[in-house]
Order: sequence, then C-alpha cells, then structure tokens
Amino acid sequence: MEQGGARDRVPGKAESQLRKGVLEYCVLALMRDEPRYGVELVQTLAASGALAAGQGTIYPLLSRLRRDDLVATTWRESASGPPRRYYRLTESGLAALEEFSRIWPAFRDAVDGILRSDPPPSTDSGRNP
Repeated sequence: MEQGGARDRVPGKAESQLRKGVLEYCVLALMRDEPRYGVELVQTLAASGALAAGQGTIYPLLSRLRRDDLVATTWRESASGPPRRYYRLTESGLAALEEFSRIWPAFRDAVDGILRSDPPPSTDSGRNP
C-alpha cells in the first residue's frame, strides 16, 4: 500500500536546509498585506507543499521575529474560540523582506544556472577562453 501525498513524506536534508533558509522571509511575506495569526500561517505554508512547517517550527520563529523587532503583535477576539495573537510587519520587518526580495532573484538564478551546468562566466580576468 502506497503512502499518502506530501503530508506523509519526510523531507530530505536538502529540502530541510532550503526551507530553513527561506522560511523566515516567507513568513514575513505572508504578513506583508495584513496581520496573520500563527495557525493561519501554518495552514498557508502547508498549502504551499514545500514550505509546510508545523506549529513547533512557526511559533518559535514568530517569537524570534518579535524579539528582533521584525514583527509586532496584537490580541484579537475570535468568534470560534479564545483570543488570537496576530502578527504584523514592523518597519524593520518590511525592510528585511524588501532586502530579501531584492537579493532572491539573482541568488535563485545563480543556483539554477549552476544546477543546469550553466555557471556564470568566471570573473578571473587572467584566463583566456
């Protein structure tokens, strides 16, 4: 009997390392337009597939982002249970997200080029082709 979809598989080391490197900025990006609460972030990331992360990953990340002044929080009443803590970007958080967004395309393209065996030209000016 074959296991279920992406939810049942265990990510490999490469996938885990990639997720660790970008998860913070993906969480910041999800808060760009409006405040979000933790479970909402977990659900949105899970829907993406490759970025799925549990509460045990997201809540410590949110605490660190708050300590680093990249997000601020407010409590809101919920119609379906206890009050929820909502997270929103601070000016520092928006600046960090903008910096990542500026850097990401060139970084992604460089990795894609190397993986396609199409590395960027060498900057070693002492060599002739």
